[in-house]
Amino acid sequence: MKTLSRAIVKLRFIILIASLALMVPCFAGFAETKVNYDILSYLPGEIETMKGQDILMDQFGTGAYSLFVVEGMADKDIAKLKADISEVEHVKKVIWYDTFMDYTIPKEMLPDEVVEALGKGDTQLMFIIFDDTTSGDGTMEAITNIRKIADEKCFLSGMAAIVLDTKNLTEKETPIYVGMAVLLAVIVLSLSMDSYLIPFFFLASIGIAIMFNMGTNIFLGEISFLTKSLSAVLQLGVTLDYSIFLWHSYQEQLEKSGRDDKKEAMAEAISATFQSVLGSSITTIAGFVALCFMSFRIGLDLGIVMAKGVIFGVVSCVTVLPSMILICDNVIEKTKHKPLMPEFVKIPRWISKHAVVFGMVFLCLLPIAIWGYNHTAVYYDLSETLPDHLPSRQAMKELEKNFETNTTYMILTDADMEKATMQAMVKDLKDVKGIDAVLGLESLIGPSLPSELIPEDLKNELSSDQYQMMMLTSEYKTASDEVNAQIDEVNSIVKSYDENAMVVGEAPCTKDLITITDKDFKTVSVVSIGCVFLIIAFVMKSISLPFILVAVIEFAIFINMGIPGYTGTVIPFISSVVIGTIQLGATVDYAILMTTRYCLERKNGESKKQATRIALSTSMKSVIVSALSFFAATFGVGLVSSVDMIGSLCFLMARGAIISMIVVILVLPSMYMIFDGLIIRTTWGMRQCIEMDKERKKQKVVMAKAI
Repeated sequence: MKTLSRAIVKLRFIILIASLALMVPCFAGFAETKVNYDILSYLPGEIETMKGQDILMDQFGTGAYSLFVVEGMADKDIAKLKADISEVEHVKKVIWYDTFMDYTIPKEMLPDEVVEALGKGDTQLMFIIFDDTTSGDGTMEAITNIRKIADEKCFLSGMAAIVLDTKNLTEKETPIYVGMAVLLAVIVLSLSMDSYLIPFFFLASIGIAIMFNMGTNIFLGEISFLTKSLSAVLQLGVTLDYSIFLWHSYQEQLEKSGRDDKKEAMAEAISATFQSVLGSSITTIAGFVALCFMSFRIGLDLGIVMAKGVIFGVVSCVTVLPSMILICDNVIEKTKHKPLMPEFVKIPRWISKHAVVFGMVFLCLLPIAIWGYNHTAVYYDLSETLPDHLPSRQAMKELEKNFETNTTYMILTDADMEKATMQAMVKDLKDVKGIDAVLGLESLIGPSLPSELIPEDLKNELSSDQYQMMMLTSEYKTASDEVNAQIDEVNSIVKSYDENAMVVGEAPCTKDLITITDKDFKTVSVVSIGCVFLIIAFVMKSISLPFILVAVIEFAIFINMGIPGYTGTVIPFISSVVIGTIQLGATVDYAILMTTRYCLERKNGESKKQATRIALSTSMKSVIVSALSFFAATFGVGLVSSVDMIGSLCFLMARGAIISMIVVILVLPSMYMIFDGLIIRTTWGMRQCIEMDKERKKQKVVMAKAI
């Protein structure tokens, strides 16, 4: 590593120029990387609801549909509006009264169910079918153009509208997220660093690493909007420590060399930093890699991008940042000042003196934290993550108010099903509690509307060679217990008539999402804890320390995730799945840093109490700076984000960093004091501490007798 470090120092100008040059293709890659705003599209492709979505696209030429509410308009104006919408590119079909007959003919000619489904009082409803997928560019363009055509009394709802509003909002706010993260990071670094300028070099080198990461995402084809919105601030938060380690190591090497040879001091600092951050980065990477084990593939998306980002962060820290510091050394020296954050001396002594008390507090709070953790409520309705003022949210409220309809989903059945069988199935479906309407060919063909009057193009829209499609409207909200029970009953009914029938749409997909993410939560927790446990065991060569360190951080996670259980806050489902993994991987380093120093002091002959005090006093400032850096990168985003899924995630990560910091500083020292005997007997190279403790006791006895 020394040879490589000296090469980096020697080639500093080339490294900096090359890194800046590589930013050009990275910007191009970033711009060309597609962003997916449809969370439900990350469900496993092999489940029935997703297969049904593919069938809708392949055989019916549609993957998206919306409900369009029109208030206070005359029928002739609605007919004109419908005609205009039908002309919008990527609109496949618009269904309203005049789809079946001229709007001037009395509506009583239509089946009652169709009349009730399409109108209530002076409020009318259209069904708009698109020829692209829910998050397809064609659907997004069509919805944008429909909103331009419609006036303020028209409301477009549905998953596609939610996706578009999510896209518009996150594209507008993502630069603000980065700006807030940078601003708060500068404040934290200004408090802890000894130069006014060095924080900007830190952020510049991390910015280059972030662009390398975002630019190389083009090889993934696409990333989720969640990954795009969070990856930059998360990468800043979890890799900022590495830059601080390098700077402190460089200053130490300068002091040793009398500030004579800055190049050699930097080479030594690079070598020392790489060895230090390697273990730290591995635990962080392990946390993100654990997300890749989720069946819900957004975990794979976020896990790969963030693991890659940590690697780029390490590489940039030991190549780009040293080059910047050496090239601009004279300017940096002129901006040096005394750090504003004080050294901690009295506090570590007080904490170590009361270590056993904090151990008892840990035992008392643990069951309370676990209870809150197990009773934290989560929501799965993706519309609830958006502000109420957005058009898609307003449309949902209008739909519920005027039609008592909250959810629409589809049934795909055999196209050759006998008419009598179909009529019996439709009758059973109408009897299901909460079903407003069942709309399909069989619903339209009744005694009041002969089959010959059904337009041929409408028949083609609702039937293919293999399947025929029916639409169900429900008064229950997506992701509610009621609609999930209703879907189970509907699924049971249609399967009894056609074993190959499928129930598809937003509500059935969301129901699958609930089941899958519940399983993913357990899988990710086991994998992340297992990976971090093995890494700690390998790095620290201990059997007991992995249990202690993981238990301490898991306690912090229980507190963090348990708080919403006591406050009654309902958090997005994705938070419950990924927060524990991210918090464990990103903050267990605090515990490893302190424990490494504790073990070193014990090996050097210090008593457990003195070793605990030294470990705490030498590590406390680093732990605080590290936690505040992570807090700074995420808290600001939570503060400004209008998308609750992003804001909630960032608030939880920010709070988790602070809680982990407090727990490590207060609780971990008590673990050293309580389990010292176990630690020295189960950790490689520490058994000699037993003999040193015995010798120390003998000396105390001798001194006591002498007195």
